[in-house]
Amino acid sequence: MEKIHVYHTNDVHSHLEHWPRLHHFIEQERERHLTADEEFFLFDIGDFIDRWHPLTEATMGKENIKLLNELQYDAVTIGNNEGVNLPHDDLNHLYDHAHFDVLSANFYYTNGKYPDWVRPYKIFQTKKGTKLGVIGLTVNFPHLYHLLEWKCTDPVEELKKWIDEVKEQSDVMILLSHLGLSMDEQLAEEFPELDIILGAHTHHVLEKGKLVHDTLLGAAGKFGFYVGHVTLELDQQKTVQNKQAVLYEVESLPAVVNEAEQIDSFFNEGKGLLQNKVTTLNETLETNPFQETVFSRLLCEAVREWCGADCAMINAGLLLGSLSGDVTEYDLLSICPHPINPCVIELTGTELSKIILESMDESLHHREIKGLGFRGTVLGIFVYDQIEIHSDRILVGQKQLEPERTYSLALPDMFTFGHFFKEVLPNKEKKYFLPEFLRDILKWRLKN
Repeated sequence: MEKIHVYHTNDVHSHLEHWPRLHHFIEQERERHLTADEEFFLFDIGDFIDRWHPLTEATMGKENIKLLNELQYDAVTIGNNEGVNLPHDDLNHLYDHAHFDVLSANFYYTNGKYPDWVRPYKIFQTKKGTKLGVIGLTVNFPHLYHLLEWKCTDPVEELKKWIDEVKEQSDVMILLSHLGLSMDEQLAEEFPELDIILGAHTHHVLEKGKLVHDTLLGAAGKFGFYVGHVTLELDQQKTVQNKQAVLYEVESLPAVVNEAEQIDSFFNEGKGLLQNKVTTLNETLETNPFQETVFSRLLCEAVREWCGADCAMINAGLLLGSLSGDVTEYDLLSICPHPINPCVIELTGTELSKIILESMDESLHHREIKGLGFRGTVLGIFVYDQIEIHSDRILVGQKQLEPERTYSLALPDMFTFGHFFKEVLPNKEKKYFLPEFLRDILKWRLKN
């Protein structure tokens, strides 16, 4: 029997506090398997980078790629944090010095051609001649990709296009899927040819994998909490006779020598690179998630002006700290780490009033939010610009709100993804402003 070991990570999101231990463990496992004359492969399933971390922000992810190189990954696929949270040119050069393959079959230039750093699939071969066909797919946000001058296609249709070609060349088929658990389950149903689907995006944890018919699903949660390991056993006819999945909890692994120093060095190197001064403040800009402040009003006004909208609203929980004295790029990252872009939606006066009234719900202000790009804790109260709320009326631009009139409202994009203001926003056309994050708009306002 031939034994093939496939190790995988996903959704690390630049949580490099787990990297030294994870790195050491994988190096040990590689050496152990190769000493036993067993095959070893290592894949990452996307969202390895996240611009909340100063080293990622300062280098636009290039230092993260160095870490992947050092650990000798065989291939990765891109996640949405690579795909839509980097400006076009930064993503286009992110993998310039990668020593691994980037597999993403549904990711193109707008002209329909693959970038020279992308391949739809790769055939890996073991010493015994077994061929592993590995395909990559990433989650499709077509409108956002279009704004960044990329083209992302439907992953199911793309898999249909490539699977026969890969199957003809392979003994084992593996999908690197940054699509989420429900989509992985669907693909396992539709494409029984897939032996393994290594998943990501929804941060799901499959401690011993999950079998859907004869396809084994694996996933390793988020933030480097786990390393995934799939073991395949093949007979002399190169037929898979056994496959098993397991997760290793990184925090339960033995500590690494100088671990704390390594973690601090990642952070401090990034901090050092972000010391460019943005401005000097004569007065402190205070923040409070449950009170409107000069600072929160300043950001809200800046968002409206940047977008050229009639009015704007933001949640005060976006600002995670105060600013005073000399303000650096690192300071802005620290108090506004979210990969959140501004968005404009056109609404009737009636629709706008519904959103404003719903935004005043105190239970909403205290809601703890995870995901959607939000890197804070609680949502906080809503702060408005060019909107005044009185007991008997609402003013927009100092004029009485007119129910039939159309207004443009600027707000953070996290409110447009279907989890908030569900009566009004889901079916409205959205105009997203990319690639600038809210901290970029804050920087623009403070510099001016």
